[in-house]
Amino acid sequence: MNLKESIQGQAKEAKKAAATLSRCSTQVKNRALLAMADALEKQCRFLLEENAKDVSAGKEKGLALPLLERLMLSPKRISEMATGILAVAALPDPVGEMLNMTRRPNGMQVGQMRVPIGVIGIIYESRPNVTADTAALCIKSGNAVILRGGSEAIFSNKAIASVLESVGKACGLPPHSITFIETTDRQAIFELLLLSDLIDLIIPRGGEGIIRTVVENSRIPVMKHDKGICHTYVTASADIAMAKKIVFNAKAQRPSTCNAMETLLVDREIAPLFLPAIAKQLQEAGVALRVCPDTFKLLENVTLATEADWGTEYLDLILSIKIVDGIKEAMAHIARYGSAHSEAIITADYSHAMRFLNEVDASAVFINASTRLNDGYELGLGAEMGISTSRIHARGPMGLEALTCNKFIIMGEGQIREG
Repeated sequence: MNLKESIQGQAKEAKKAAATLSRCSTQVKNRALLAMADALEKQCRFLLEENAKDVSAGKEKGLALPLLERLMLSPKRISEMATGILAVAALPDPVGEMLNMTRRPNGMQVGQMRVPIGVIGIIYESRPNVTADTAALCIKSGNAVILRGGSEAIFSNKAIASVLESVGKACGLPPHSITFIETTDRQAIFELLLLSDLIDLIIPRGGEGIIRTVVENSRIPVMKHDKGICHTYVTASADIAMAKKIVFNAKAQRPSTCNAMETLLVDREIAPLFLPAIAKQLQEAGVALRVCPDTFKLLENVTLATEADWGTEYLDLILSIKIVDGIKEAMAHIARYGSAHSEAIITADYSHAMRFLNEVDASAVFINASTRLNDGYELGLGAEMGISTSRIHARGPMGLEALTCNKFIIMGEGQIREG
């Protein structure tokens, strides 16, 4: 069997599974999810052994440190994967929820019902936890899932998927509810993207390159998880201690994530007081600073930013800094260079907070909080499929409801259309 036939065969099995899974009860789905979380904990040693193969190969290939960091599993991260699955199990089941029921003048009742999308294909890179997060969300929302992870995490992803799939079948889920594409042949992605009759939605997660490849080649609707060029704007009225805490967290807590801050904007009035203090803290944590000419005059051991820096997603311990003359300039900078992902303002001025909230275009806007909080678990959605920067269907962290669509339901008593 060639690659094309193999991918088509797996997609056909997933389509069959989706029809059955859509009718599974909440109890069956939750029982499977609880067992999956337990199995990940019990199989921790096996998962770490498989992950070590990927990490070793990554080091041999010279994989960048931020990518290695995203790739690595630990007992803590495996426990976090299990906790994420438990959180999904605890959420209300959206399938079957009735919405907007109204009675028409002719007595007919009209409303909508949430139903699964069908078969969801996930194409992703680096982070093995995506395998567990996305599988759990798809199962709870009644969708079959086809997983195609990156070659750099092939052993880790295969191991996680095998544990989840075997446990799911043992708990009564239809076979092939979770399908993992084991080949590392890049052509598999292009074969998947042609199967519009078998796959209902594609969600790419990863760098700009993989997302562009999927968007340009897919015959299937795509829910885009775009790059994160995230800004934090510190206004003149900001509480200095609060601003330092938030800015440091947004950049240094985990810089390899898409919701990490890439550019810091600071009002000119507060810059001489705030920037030396936060720069010292960031530099001590290993953050390299690329700054505008005005910031360059205030700080030591920094590099002048280039035009390209303002539009770069570093995913690393690198930060761009710019001094601005007020909220209008700050928002103009965000509008020009941002990616509509996560944007934050630190301020004690209510009018500035509300203006930023209303005028800044992003999937999530934060007032006096870190952009690192743009995450499904942190926002109460359980795990997430990704952070959508699309404008259609879903935007922001994609939880369970984003994995359903609505069908109209009409309840009549013999009504017919006249005229």
